[in-house]
Amino acid sequence: MSVHSLIPALIAYQHVMLPVVPFTPGEQKLVAMDFSAANTELTDKILNDTSLFCEYVERKLREAGAEYGIGGYDEHRTVYKFSPVFGDPDSTEEPRRLHLGTDIWGKALTPVFAPVEGKVHSFAFNNQPGDYGGTLILEHQLGNQVFYTLYGHLSLHSISYFYKGDHVMAEEQIGEFGTPEENGQWPPHLHFQLIASMEGWEGDYPGVCKNSEKEHYLLNCPDPDYILQLNQYIPG
Repeated sequence: MSVHSLIPALIAYQHVMLPVVPFTPGEQKLVAMDFSAANTELTDKILNDTSLFCEYVERKLREAGAEYGIGGYDEHRTVYKFSPVFGDPDSTEEPRRLHLGTDIWGKALTPVFAPVEGKVHSFAFNNQPGDYGGTLILEHQLGNQVFYTLYGHLSLHSISYFYKGDHVMAEEQIGEFGTPEENGQWPPHLHFQLIASMEGWEGDYPGVCKNSEKEHYLLNCPDPDYILQLNQYIPG
């Protein structure tokens, strides 16, 4: 099936998608989180200090009375300039800055569930500062359409009991938000990404791309809200 057929398949099966994180609309709240240059609250001092960054996220959630902060798909983020994972700051080569998934910010150990039946494609501990940390990738099939979901910044425990090819049931817990020590030195959150073709990757796939590669990557990685269906609950 073509990459172009993934979105129609996701829409057709949207009614069977289950929550990726525990969330009760009407009882719990979400708050939009902005990590672009427009957010002047995020100073270099905060971004260079994991503890301060965690305190910032916790404060934003507390002030909003929100269970989770959410956002980031197709967002150009200056936050990545602080990690060489996304480009050498001394190089003239274009850095990676465009975010390809949705981030759900919350508490460490928040459970993560499979939204639809599938199997384990691959997993890895991507342990460079700024990287995914614990990473799990599932393979799914809707009708004739095969696609993948990536879960980044998980705990190490999340990837300790899987084997490649393991069957995963819809609504099965597949992991939990990792602590900064195991999630790439980030405040606890889940990076959730839809991928049409893995393009040969195992245990990893770019979650951030160069702006010049935007067209290719956004086509291969459509909006995760086709599965999450959470944008409707973000206050406008």
